[in-house]
Amino acid sequence: MTPNPALERQAPPKSVALALRNVHKAFGTKQILRGVSLEVERGTSAVVLGGSGSGKSVLIKHVVRLLEPDSGTVWVLGQRLDMLSGDEMDTLRLEIGYLFQGGALFDSMTVFENLDFLLCRHKPYSAAERRGRIETALAWVKLPKTAQQYPSELSGGQRKRIALARAIVMEPVILLYDEPTTGLDPASVQTVSHLIARLRDERGITSVAITHDLLCADIIADRAFFLHEGRIVASGTMDDLRHSEHPVAGNFFGPHAYLR
Repeated sequence: MTPNPALERQAPPKSVALALRNVHKAFGTKQILRGVSLEVERGTSAVVLGGSGSGKSVLIKHVVRLLEPDSGTVWVLGQRLDMLSGDEMDTLRLEIGYLFQGGALFDSMTVFENLDFLLCRHKPYSAAERRGRIETALAWVKLPKTAQQYPSELSGGQRKRIALARAIVMEPVILLYDEPTTGLDPASVQTVSHLIARLRDERGITSVAITHDLLCADIIADRAFFLHEGRIVASGTMDDLRHSEHPVAGNFFGPHAYLR
């Protein structure tokens, strides 16, 4: 596709929560993203699928400006990220929750302290207000009695749900998920995936998940993108991707897909 600099600079419609326009990213001589363009509508759930090394994690890091593109533009909630000051970017980041692949909970803190840490650092809430928000978040992920436990006392699925509670305690507009179900058993995969879908349905949160887990993707995706060698080679519904004529995408959805 021929680059269109004018389109890259044009703000997306207000209905779009985030957009990447012809984004390129390389590390040294290794090209990772080779002109990625995609849009995610507000209040919808999108997944980015692809094999290991396809550029999924690099892509999602651009949404919070942990990485900046070599060329192209990234838009989040109507704002072009490379035009924001550091303070403006920090303010925008408070609208974005991030669920890390490993959960990234502080082992030395209780569950309550893990959630309270964010609220103390970023919001001028009273102790009672913070406690109320934490109790609500823990109840929402169906783990209300874990507040005084440490991460090491929880199962892998429970830790992932606590990490999700921490991601929503700030009431973000957008949630980003980095392999949200990696390492979980099938029952926990379904539990976490249905929680992600509920956030969209009940709170109107826009979700973007990078994953290779087709069970998770089937549960949460309104729209899916298939990334291969730094390019979006197929997009649409999950059913559209299953019937894609692209050979790599087709093989990804082959008979052994759920054994990955």
